[in-house]
Amino acid sequence: MRVVFMGSPAFAALPLEALVAAGHELVAVVTQPDRPAGRQRQLTPPPVKVAAERLGLPVLQPETLRDPAVVAQLEALRPDVGVVAAYGEILRRNVLSIPPLGYLNIHPSLLPLHRGPTPVVGAILAGDRETGVTLMRLDPGMDSGPILAQAVVDLPPTARAGSLTDELFVLGSRLLIEALPPYASGVLVPRPQDHSLATVTRLLKKEDGAVDWTRPALVIERMTRAYDPWPGAQTSWRGQGLRLIAAAVDADWSGPQAPGEIIGQGSGRGPLVATGSGALEIRELQPAGRRPMSGDAWLAGLRDRDGRLG
Repeated sequence: MRVVFMGSPAFAALPLEALVAAGHELVAVVTQPDRPAGRQRQLTPPPVKVAAERLGLPVLQPETLRDPAVVAQLEALRPDVGVVAAYGEILRRNVLSIPPLGYLNIHPSLLPLHRGPTPVVGAILAGDRETGVTLMRLDPGMDSGPILAQAVVDLPPTARAGSLTDELFVLGSRLLIEALPPYASGVLVPRPQDHSLATVTRLLKKEDGAVDWTRPALVIERMTRAYDPWPGAQTSWRGQGLRLIAAAVDADWSGPQAPGEIIGQGSGRGPLVATGSGALEIRELQPAGRRPMSGDAWLAGLRDRDGRLG
């Protein structure tokens, strides 16, 4: 089929490569414009552009799909179907109506759960025991279109957002390739979502990673995994910023210490910190401007333990 693909981050290159390997004709790859990145603020292409150029595919980088000239350009491509994977802009009706088969979207959650821009983060923060990926047909709503296929996976208590997202897009790429032929022939008919069960995630901000030690240890531990790689779970010790990379919960602890106080060492020998409910052992962290280290090594470097994190 003639496919127009829209995506931007590195994990979105996975379904793009799968479409090429399956023999589909990529009439265009639409991705975000090059943006300044890094400390030097060098103009950097999105990973999907890099992948598309490596594959010899035509690339479009419009500032917005609201531009009538861009819409006309997409119409002229005469795609049979569109595929979207974390493109970075909501598609309006005039764009959605261009391919006869519409736009198919790979969404890394079990819709209608965790709609919106951060579904993997949402699943980890919620403590879900399973998650998955959904292949859906886009409509003008927020991830509310009908479902073509889903795959379910266990969500282990050690899952981290970055690696889990990659895993789900590998799985979603397989769903896409398997579903396209029966969908195009009319054998696979999308089914509507149960909107009454929907939950919605939101865009993350840097301040979302700030640890509030009055919250339960279980919540803070989930933050260390849900906010990896960005924005990270962040706290401080005597004015020095600390990123919490890995932690473990001691749910049985209760005591008079104030949240944020170091109360001892955990079973992994990292600092055990009082929280609003239970205690949290910090097993790996990264002081500002330094490399990651074990909680045990950081604790050994302290002159004394008086004070509070946060």
